[in-house]
Amino acid sequence: MLLPPSRHLPQAATLGDPPAGDRLAGDRPATVVHGWLARWAADPAAPALLDVAGDASTVAGHRHAGGAWWTSGELEDATRRAGLAWRSAGFDPGQRIVWSTRSSVAALVSHLGAVRAGLVVVPVPTAATARELAHVAATVRPSGAVLDDPTRAAALAQPGAPVVASGPGLDGLPALRPAGDGAPLDSVAPSDPALILFTSGTTGAPKGAVLSHANLVAGTASVVAAWRWEPADRLLHTLPIYHAHGLAVGVYGTLLAGASAALFPSFDPEAVLDAAGAGEGTLYFGVPTMYHRLAATGRSAQLGRLRLCVSGSAPLAADLHRRLAASATPVLERYGMSETLMLVSNPVDGERRAGTVGFPLPGVEVRLAGSAGDGAAGDSAAGGEVLVRGANVFAGYFERPAATAEAFEPDPDGGAPWFRTGDLGIEEDGYLVLRGRRTDLIISGGANVYPAEVEDVLAAHPSVAEVAVTGEPSDEWGEVVVAWVVAAGAPDEAALVAHAAAQLAPYKRPRRYRFVDELPRNAMGKVVRASLRP
Repeated sequence: MLLPPSRHLPQAATLGDPPAGDRLAGDRPATVVHGWLARWAADPAAPALLDVAGDASTVAGHRHAGGAWWTSGELEDATRRAGLAWRSAGFDPGQRIVWSTRSSVAALVSHLGAVRAGLVVVPVPTAATARELAHVAATVRPSGAVLDDPTRAAALAQPGAPVVASGPGLDGLPALRPAGDGAPLDSVAPSDPALILFTSGTTGAPKGAVLSHANLVAGTASVVAAWRWEPADRLLHTLPIYHAHGLAVGVYGTLLAGASAALFPSFDPEAVLDAAGAGEGTLYFGVPTMYHRLAATGRSAQLGRLRLCVSGSAPLAADLHRRLAASATPVLERYGMSETLMLVSNPVDGERRAGTVGFPLPGVEVRLAGSAGDGAAGDSAAGGEVLVRGANVFAGYFERPAATAEAFEPDPDGGAPWFRTGDLGIEEDGYLVLRGRRTDLIISGGANVYPAEVEDVLAAHPSVAEVAVTGEPSDEWGEVVVAWVVAAGAPDEAALVAHAAAQLAPYKRPRRYRFVDELPRNAMGKVVRASLRP
């Protein structure tokens, strides 16, 4: 069955013709780059980005004082210089760069400059281990990298090793040719690749989802319109910028709306509530773990000073939603994926219903396959698999045609294919309610963890005979990773903890180890993870 079309915009409004105010300043841009340039040119003196930490920075020759707002004009100048720095170092449109750095304006200038130069940026978590970085490098074969920790560069070593800038200021990029040589900046086309986001997708080990400039502008423009994002808005930004939530929604959305964002170096509940209570922002985007910690301070009423609080990347517990609504504001929960950016959202105007993720965003179609009304009975409790399509949906995984084919399902009426999210859902009064996943994907603190990857790491330890990994519900994290281990000899939890710490990013490491005599298996000998879950 198809979910009803978007309820987010007034009747007859479109993304190309915003319903009111200054939503998108005219026609929808062809790419996010064109949208940013239009905003920066329209009001060069407008505040754009602020480093809350107040650090001074120099990026590609542009010096900026600490503790002061970067204006739109300064951001245009700095990102243009950064784009020319990439070009003068020998990088051409279409080449890939790994980008792994903490949140700062300098880091974003290096990123936005690369996008303006037509490079394909591959964001990687700063907590990624050498093994994980090496997997990314072997997959995408980058020509360059921006790392805030230069000691991690060794993990990128390979034939034709990439040029590494030692920090977000682009220090270390050689000047190999005049900056004006080659294609001009800002010449990207909608179909050109822009980002490769590594994700487990619906099946298998981490792989790179390729998002085009058209995908980015479609996914970003839809939330700018639906969330009534205006130039007067100011985002309190505490999400990591290497994640789609913090980057494509938080940063790209801010710039496309002509709004501003205060970049916090990390998530600090007290700092967020201080800023909200002082009226220093109008928007806050977080994951359920962040809202859990904000509520635990006893000061969550300060969030009531904000115009809009948005939660995503993992399900928000209905009880936490109700507690925040009672003390501060009803959080707007939404739903998206790395492969699609934003898909569904509760409304700004109307009921933000606890336990649901809302309605399809403008330009997005959502279908529940195998549910009532879709030609199959399905499971009435779990519903049908959530299938989606729209201009925001990626075309496929980087050099993984088989995985790409598996991720899409033909349209029964001969239309465009549908992307299989792997999530199960039901429809209630037009709202989408997620019921679980067809896969064993674990979402902990808003980050995706695929059990097979963790199992492969743990199985390599000599004290492990067999292992299975599952998720376990957690009020704070949504889910925590649990390892069920059949020991080869005496159980040695301490050794496994140390082994996982050396091989896995923190969010992938098991929080609990449970030693068992055997793992449950079906008649074909396959481990039945569902039997291990509470």
